[in-house]
Amino acid sequence: MTDDLRPPTTTTDSGIPVASDEHSLTVGPGGPTVLHDAYVVQKMQHFNRERVPERVVHAKGSGAHGYFEVTEDVSQWTSASFLSGVGKRTPMFARFSTVAGELGSPDTVRDPRGFALKFYTEQGNYDLVGNNTPVFFIRDASKFSDFIHSQKRLPDTGIRSNDMQWDFWTLSPESAHQVTILMSDRGTPRTLRHMNGYSSHTYSWMNAAGERFWVKYHWKTVQGIENFTLAEADAMAGEDPDFHRRDLWGAIAAGDAPEWRLEMQVMPFEEAADYRFNPFDLTKVWPHSDYPPITIGRMVLDRNPENHFAEVEQAGFAPSNLVPGIGLSPDKMLMGRIFSYHDTHLHRIGANYEQLPVNAPKCPVHSYNKDAAMTYRHAGAQPIYAPNSYGGPKADPSKELPTWSVEAAEMGRYAYENHRDDDDFIQAGTLYRYVMKDADREHLATNIVAHASDGVTAVVQERVIRYWTNVDPDLGARVAAGLNRAQMAKAA
Repeated sequence: MTDDLRPPTTTTDSGIPVASDEHSLTVGPGGPTVLHDAYVVQKMQHFNRERVPERVVHAKGSGAHGYFEVTEDVSQWTSASFLSGVGKRTPMFARFSTVAGELGSPDTVRDPRGFALKFYTEQGNYDLVGNNTPVFFIRDASKFSDFIHSQKRLPDTGIRSNDMQWDFWTLSPESAHQVTILMSDRGTPRTLRHMNGYSSHTYSWMNAAGERFWVKYHWKTVQGIENFTLAEADAMAGEDPDFHRRDLWGAIAAGDAPEWRLEMQVMPFEEAADYRFNPFDLTKVWPHSDYPPITIGRMVLDRNPENHFAEVEQAGFAPSNLVPGIGLSPDKMLMGRIFSYHDTHLHRIGANYEQLPVNAPKCPVHSYNKDAAMTYRHAGAQPIYAPNSYGGPKADPSKELPTWSVEAAEMGRYAYENHRDDDDFIQAGTLYRYVMKDADREHLATNIVAHASDGVTAVVQERVIRYWTNVDPDLGARVAAGLNRAQMAKAA
């Protein structure tokens, strides 16, 4: 490649050359992301502030109040108080959303759905942010804003671009599993009540004895899975752009409270090191044959918001809100989200967004944070600094969240270490060949062809065919034939 054709070097907004567009700075391949990776931090900060006041991602949402009830004893795995006894109920709020669309976008477009939950526990708020899919498009937070930009609008025309989406996906092979799900009928759920939810990320649990476990959350709809076909979803987008919001509100108002069953996958802490693929890779699932899901509780949504803006729009969820007994994992996307979500709400809602009723914990708060815009809660004559000699709150080391050890390693920009089954296309191919039925496979191919025929350049279409051939040769052949037919039809 000549110098004239070589792309310019990525820089910060100050013009400083950037070392990587794909990998965050971590302590070894499996270690935590460091805060002084200024490029990744500033990239996320700028991304979080792109739009005011609409959410940059998950802009259009619907929500409801309800409760979580423990149905099985989980004390062998976690000491979290809200999971401490069978029959225990914890009030909660749930928000469902599309990812790429704006506030006025139709509910039934092809898109992942956000599945964000806030548990008002006696030890503070526990937030679990996930989607209706068990995996995601990327595995490193450094690529998150780039991914979202590819799903949004072109800077010159302000129009959505399928070419932009396929360009990013086919240059990011780790996206194959999620895109397979997205392009299936699961990308167009019939209602919010008829879809599952997942933590997607791996988290850690710790019991009272200090034993640690890796876990994944699966919220299984009791109503059953129901999806729209492409034609049905497109028709509903024109008929009722607020169909999902209307359906959820109407069901709860009629007393038909939707319910989800919580199933957990639990991996013994030590097994992660030698597992056949990286168990913290957000683009992969843990096979149920290895770690069978265990039902532990249920979520019921039985009360509609009194005011949509005050409760649904101003709800702020942050995966950094963890309660004792629950911790993080070496998932690089999760590490980025720990910073990004809270930072977004500080910008979008304000420095004291956690004092709003929908976000406020239902337990006492003893914090040294003070003042800033819209301060309502305050500590009166309590000391405003620590340490102090006047009875101010004091940290409790026994409340440390579960952690993991990191071997001595040089800081650098690493991909995950290779494991035996770390190929990006294995699980997507398994999903296509062994999980989907004939009708599912046919709809998947049809949906891909329809999407990749709409404004996608010939060069990117060639990559689309290779991408799906890597998932499965039969699927690649179906996509190639469909795109060829579409091109011939346009030429005619």
